[in-house]
Amino acid sequence: MAELSILQTRAELHHGVSLREAFRVWLRVAMLSFGGPAGQIAVMHRILVEEKRWISESRFLHALNYCMLLPGPEAQQLATYVGWLMHRTLGGIMAGGLFVVPGIISIMALSYVYAGWGKVPIIVALFFGLKAAVLSIVLEAVVRIGKRALKNYVTITLAAVAFIGIFFFNIPFPIIVFGAAFIGFVAGITGLTAFLSNGGHAPGHIAGKPAVVDSLLGDELPQHAHPTVARALSVSLVWLALWLIPVAVVFFMLGESNVFSRIAVFFSKMAMVTFGGAYAVLAYVAQQAVQTYGWLKPGEMLDGLGMAETTPGPLIMVLQFVGFMAAYRDPGTLSPMVAGTLGGLLATWVTFTPCFLWIFLGAPFIEKLRGNKALNGALSAITAAVVGVVLNLSIWFAIHTVFRETVPVRAFPFAFDAPKLMSLDLWALALSVAAAVAIFRFKVGMIPTLAGSCAAGIILYLLGVLS
Repeated sequence: MAELSILQTRAELHHGVSLREAFRVWLRVAMLSFGGPAGQIAVMHRILVEEKRWISESRFLHALNYCMLLPGPEAQQLATYVGWLMHRTLGGIMAGGLFVVPGIISIMALSYVYAGWGKVPIIVALFFGLKAAVLSIVLEAVVRIGKRALKNYVTITLAAVAFIGIFFFNIPFPIIVFGAAFIGFVAGITGLTAFLSNGGHAPGHIAGKPAVVDSLLGDELPQHAHPTVARALSVSLVWLALWLIPVAVVFFMLGESNVFSRIAVFFSKMAMVTFGGAYAVLAYVAQQAVQTYGWLKPGEMLDGLGMAETTPGPLIMVLQFVGFMAAYRDPGTLSPMVAGTLGGLLATWVTFTPCFLWIFLGAPFIEKLRGNKALNGALSAITAAVVGVVLNLSIWFAIHTVFRETVPVRAFPFAFDAPKLMSLDLWALALSVAAAVAIFRFKVGMIPTLAGSCAAGIILYLLGVLS
């Protein structure tokens, strides 16, 4: 029976996959894309590599490695990459687009609720509990990424330097990323082994399993995947136009001070520097959205991440919430809800359109670089630095979750916000500890922990503890 099953699987592989079947599979992947990038990548591996056998494990991991080097959500870009390999550009658009549609709908609905009733006491209590759980989830992300990426003293040192640089000295995130990439690239070229171990980027359950060899794609380069200069130029022109023409139209029609112009320009910049996913870039986005533009308060940024955590799709969907609230609070002649809807969709468009550009432009060249030591070294170094950045984010979250006030410390070369100890919120601290115990000690899943924390916040409100 086992041999018959294997023969049947091989026969099915050679029949190819129709676009209709691919649509159903990518929709299924999208609906199951909870749990952040690690969970999303694990779902794709299980469905695409182990179940459907569309792509071999080695090719899957090579594509993942490239996506981790790119700005933007690696899981969504990985879906786009595999969809492109399977069904050319249309397949990439379908896979990458479907990956974000459930998140767009969910975040928009939650943004309506938040904008309309966010200050209703019971809603405030719900998000009070949500923040505590999000803090524990971010801490768990630090541990998870750290175990994968920090394999020796060199990577640990790089993570520590990245944390110190971004937390205490406010060094811009892109400088940290490109600096780490350069170090890893040079190490790969010179043959140093510190950054050449790249196996840790696979989802946790992949380790120790035999690689799937039988796959529809095999190891050959598909005809449409051969890189040419003409193709690269045409792809660049099309996707740069789709990305930048709407930005230019909004900017020149409404003026640079208009909120929609600022959303278009700001999130276009974010699309180029969002290395490491939502966790890694959120501190930078929060700094700009809260301190520079005044679109949000620090606590509201946490609320937005909580929404993204509880809905399918990339965590970077939190940027749609930021765009929604920015336009909602500065609607001009539009109604606040209409302005918020347009602001959220504009932020989403300029965030995700470049993701397709990076894949369709770079993937053909990357397909020829499988096994390149310099590329793998750069990837491992970036991942190590991202651990330090995510640790910075977790501390930023902790400060703004369990303390009501912070004090800016500006003594050259230091530039950071310290918590005001007398503003400690004991109930927030208690909920955060309880959520951490649930996740780390009892291995409770993300969704049950979020639901339990929200329920705890509501109960505290009903008991009169929260005002």
